[in-house]
Amino acid sequence: MTIKDLKDKGLIVLECISGSRAYGLDTPESDTDIKGVFILPQEELYGLNYTPQVNNETNDIVYYELGRFIELLAVNNPNIMELLATPERSVLYKHPIMDKIKADDFLSKLCKDTFGKYAMSQIKKAKGLKKKILNPIDKERRSVLDFCYVNYSNGSISLLKFLTLNSWKQEHCGLVNIAHMQDLYGLYYNEEKQYAGVLKKSDANQVALSSIDNGQNQEALLYFNKDGYSFYCKSYKEYWEWVEKRNDIRYENTLEHGKNYDAKNMLHTFRLLEMCKEIGQDGVVNVFRADRAHLLKIKSGFYQYAELLKLAEEKQVEIDKAYFGSNLPESVDPSKINSLLVEMRSAYYDGMNASEMHKRGVIHTVKKKNEHFLVE
Repeated sequence: MTIKDLKDKGLIVLECISGSRAYGLDTPESDTDIKGVFILPQEELYGLNYTPQVNNETNDIVYYELGRFIELLAVNNPNIMELLATPERSVLYKHPIMDKIKADDFLSKLCKDTFGKYAMSQIKKAKGLKKKILNPIDKERRSVLDFCYVNYSNGSISLLKFLTLNSWKQEHCGLVNIAHMQDLYGLYYNEEKQYAGVLKKSDANQVALSSIDNGQNQEALLYFNKDGYSFYCKSYKEYWEWVEKRNDIRYENTLEHGKNYDAKNMLHTFRLLEMCKEIGQDGVVNVFRADRAHLLKIKSGFYQYAELLKLAEEKQVEIDKAYFGSNLPESVDPSKINSLLVEMRSAYYDGMNASEMHKRGVIHTVKKKNEHFLVE
């Protein structure tokens, strides 16, 4: 199922402009994002080919199947709650069947977590981004050898430096375990013996052990900082995955404003926090933002990260207060939502079936007192 299929088959029942243009936070550089809802034909719904979502490659055009849309509404997913509450100015198309869905049937105190806690997690994510920017990791990957040390004089030096001082090669080294001393090994060296070396392969994740003949002299004790190596490997993977996936334009903007955080991400973080408070306090989802000036100030990188962290903590206190006195239900009534979905599908499919029969000239529809009678 593709976006073209949805349009050609007339399956779309809601289509809206979303993102910054719906929030009223767009600038001349802003893209136009589209979100919507579609209903699968009966044969696909009842068969094995259920399609919960259809999107383009860049994910800036996304349509949710009605069942998936209702499912996400039931857990107060922010993106889906915003789609339901899209202001009329941003609605491109709305099928009458969508009028059956009322925001009041879905708003609950779950929004405190889905909007509020999610936003706070983005604050921490911004802190992680700051660390990545300030602490870049070289593309050339370090090996186990960089995390090995030997005793030397009255202290220790790196294995690589030790080998250099002695004009030795790691391939001629042999290691043996030392009982009761984790990650500590006896180091032997002999160019004539077939030792395994400190590493069997350059990309090995563990030191190698060798069989040492009696009478061989131990040259030093070697310590492998296994925990340090594991942490480095994790950080290296995360950093270069981030580099590969990052939005380079947003990254350059981050460097430009010099605050070392993703300002656009922080804008949406504070938008979510304010929306969370409004839902708890007023019971409404305000997609179009009245606080545009403040949010764009955040996007410009006006604040230091520490200032934003303090503002977020203050906003969290306001949210706690709003939900403590809120009349919203704790969660959504699943039976009520299930009945709504069944009702919507039945009405939609009945209408589609009647339309198809009209096309075939099988029946006529007679309207009388707002009721429909099928007449041969």
